[in-house]
Amino acid sequence: MNERIFETTIKVRDYETDSQGIVNNANYLHYLEITRHDFCEYAGTSFRAMQEAGLDPVVRRIEIDYISSLTLGDVMRSALSMKRHGARFIFEQDIYNATTGAHVVHALVTVVCLEHGRISRGDMLAEAFAEYL
Repeated sequence: MNERIFETTIKVRDYETDSQGIVNNANYLHYLEITRHDFCEYAGTSFRAMQEAGLDPVVRRIEIDYISSLTLGDVMRSALSMKRHGARFIFEQDIYNATTGAHVVHALVTVVCLEHGRISRGDMLAEAFAEYL
């Protein structure tokens, strides 16, 4: 996959953990989504702007490997790269513990696009992210 094109940091909040202080597995999906949304803003757009233009990127598939755990108060580095495969956009995302460097999650997130409510080839999204593909 491509070199990482975007990275952000996120702090684990208390409500994201179980009674043992370990992050619940479902919260990693939120962290991955936060990273993609932050990337959109970094790239000069937002989900609201895309929606107003008639473009709705939607998740089609997520493959996720849980490698190690984050706990209450940890800070993570969440990084991504992306590529286009036909009408699909594949985000390769990794989360690392910012303190220890431990690899926490590896995920492949497949996104497809709706343009004005209809499935499309994703040309509008490809144009928005041309310099990153």
